[in-house]
Parts: sequence; C-alpha cells; structure tokens
Amino acid sequence: MSESVDLLFGKGQLKVQLPDEAQVTLIEKPPMPICSNPDAAVRTALNAPIGCEPLHELASGAATACIAICDITRPVPNHLFLRPIIEALVNAGIALESITVVVATGLHRPNEGSELAELIGDPWVLSHVKCENHFANNDEDHVDLGVTPTRATPIRIDRRFAEADIRIVTGLVEPHFMAGYSGGRKVIAPGLAHADVIRTFHNHDFMANPDATNCNLDKNPLHEEQLEIVRALGGALAINTVIDDQRQLSMVNFGEIVASHQAAVDFVQEFCRVAVPESFSVVLTSSAGYPLDKTFYQTVKGICGGIGICSHGGDLFIASECSEGLGSEHYVAAQRALFERGPSGFLESIANKPLADIDAWQTQKQSTALAQATISLFSKLTEAAAELTGVTCCRTLRDFEIELAAAIRASSDQRVAVIPEGPYVIPFVE
Repeated sequence: MSESVDLLFGKGQLKVQLPDEAQVTLIEKPPMPICSNPDAAVRTALNAPIGCEPLHELASGAATACIAICDITRPVPNHLFLRPIIEALVNAGIALESITVVVATGLHRPNEGSELAELIGDPWVLSHVKCENHFANNDEDHVDLGVTPTRATPIRIDRRFAEADIRIVTGLVEPHFMAGYSGGRKVIAPGLAHADVIRTFHNHDFMANPDATNCNLDKNPLHEEQLEIVRALGGALAINTVIDDQRQLSMVNFGEIVASHQAAVDFVQEFCRVAVPESFSVVLTSSAGYPLDKTFYQTVKGICGGIGICSHGGDLFIASECSEGLGSEHYVAAQRALFERGPSGFLESIANKPLADIDAWQTQKQSTALAQATISLFSKLTEAAAELTGVTCCRTLRDFEIELAAAIRASSDQRVAVIPEGPYVIPFVE
C-alpha cells in the first residue's frame, strides 16, 4: 500500500500519495515546549525584560508610544500581547489616544477591514487605540536619519515610530531566507522603512551574498544593515515570540530589541535547524500553509528552505495554495521578465542596479534555486498566473503525485525528503 504524507496547505493540510518504493525521510522540528498559560507567559516576559528595565518603568514620564506589528503574512499571536503592552503603557501614564499600532508592511499591501481585525486579533485593541498601516512610498511619512556607516544604505523610517517616546516592535522569530531570522530589527527595516531603504538592501549584491541566507546572522549583510539602522534610530524595545507547528506559543520574551531578539534566535535555532547526513535527489516541501502560502511570492521561501538539501540537478516539489495569486504587480513584472529572459538573462538584467526593482529580489532568489534543481508546484493559481511562475506547474494533485512518483523512481535510491512545515524548518547537510 502506498504511503502518504501531510503537508501544510492553505488553512488545512494536503495529503500527498507517494509510490510504494519511496524511501521517506520526514524532516520536522523536534518537539517544542509549549507555554501552558500563554497569558501568564506574556506577563512574565514584560516583567522580566532582557537588557533593559521593565516596560512600566521605561514608559514612566513618556508621552507617546508606537507599537509595530508584522503584516498578515506572518502568523504572529498578536491577540496574546497587544492589550497587555497597551495596558502597561497606560498604567505608566501614556494616554490611549497617544498610542499607535502600525502594521509594518514594508512594501507589501496594507491590511485593512476584516483583515486588519484578524491581524490584530483583539477587538479591544481596535476600539481603543489607532491601528494604521505603514506606506513605504509616502515620502512625507518618513524621518531621514542619514545613511548607514558601512554600506551607505539610506535610513528613512516611519515618522510615527521614529518620533515616538516609546518604540516597541513585535513579531515572530523564525528562519528567513535573506535576513537569517525574522522579527526584531527586521520589523523596523524593511517593515517600517521607506521604499528606497528597502530597495537598497535588497539589491542584487545583497541578495547574491552567500551569507544572506536562512538561519545565518554572522556576516549577513542585511542583518548588519538592520542593526546599524536600529542604532541610528536610537534603539527600540521588542516582544519576540516563537510558535510550534500547531501555532501554539512556545516562547515569548521582551526587552531591548537586539538582545531580546538574539535570545529568541538562540532558542528557536535549536528546533528549526535540522541536520541530515546527505543531500536528496528529490525533496517534497510546502510553503507552511496559511498565511504564508497566500501568494507565489511568499512560496519562494519554501523553495529556498528546501533547496539546500536538494542535489544539483535534482527535483524539488512544493505545494502552496497561492489563494491570492502571484503577488504584487511589481512581482508579476519581475516574473514576466524571468519568463521572457530565463534565469541567467534575468540575473544579468538586474546585476548593476543600486536600487532593486520592487519585489525582484524574490525572483532573484528563485532564479538561483532554478540553477540547482527542477522545481514543480501544485497550487490553485490560474493557468495564466502559473505560466509566469518559471517552474513546472501541475494543474491537479494527481498530476503532482504522478510527477513526484516519476522523479522518485528515476532517482538512484528512491529516497525523498519531506518537509511538511516548509520554510519554518531548515534542513542542512551535516
């Protein structure tokens, strides 16, 4: 009887049948601790900060506060901590009308209406404080703080955050295929940065740097620029969370942005980095389900997460719902260029641009992966959108399974690596 595996897909799971001869290596995180009382864990974190005084002391005498949250692409448990943070600020003397929650969209689309309500996760927060979006292209909405000392990246940050007396970022710490890990300083840049900032440290040279990769902060040029931007800003505070594959809270801390984020990285890397003894000719992965698999743009993270253990010339299969299509109009333009020029032609066309074309960095990362392996996708993309992915698109799950079985049978040993949680688990050859 053939074996099946379950991949995260949309708001549920996708059962994929494998051929009888498949030799499956399931790559998952080791069991993670779960906070039995998440509310108490948040209170403890706020009262036992890392690298700074408790929030109520820091906020004493302050007049304004800005809390930055990640956008809808991240499953951050905002419902657990936004109200406790706001109440701590109010108890310290800051008026509710002087507290603003800003969605750190970077260059992503704004989150509004029911989507904003879903993101905030707490009606009390929506009804008591301003909840607004960041718009990276609005020049007047940003404060100019010069350039970074190392690479001269411009430093232009959302005025609401930069000018607040108390600045707090919130987020999820997980692997990130460019910045090493998400959360912390990344919520500020690119999250709250002007478009020119984002386009500078996402240009070809940054993306081509081998240190700008999953689970690596050492000599990572994006991480280094982000830290310099934080210093120019005068610092910030952060609440950092880690969740398991069921989206349950595993860890939460609070403190000075750099120290607390590093503590969260130290925690999560013990679970998200999984060693394997050798590479695989066939890799089957996902885009981690909703909300990350809403677009093909985000799906590239799943591709890059699994490509590191795929043999050169191998096959990588990825399932991603892509319920919102390819992504932004800028990304569609980049994918069209990839379709017309091919990976090498596309990379040549962007190589000397100091300001990256918006969202072309994702296409650049995909182009690098295409040089490593043949990539096949099962999604709900329309036929027209699928044509621009630059990968082999299977219109039905059965077609996907047939192609997967053929690749497994064609390999020398019928081994297949399966990564159900996609880019939240980063395997590496030890």
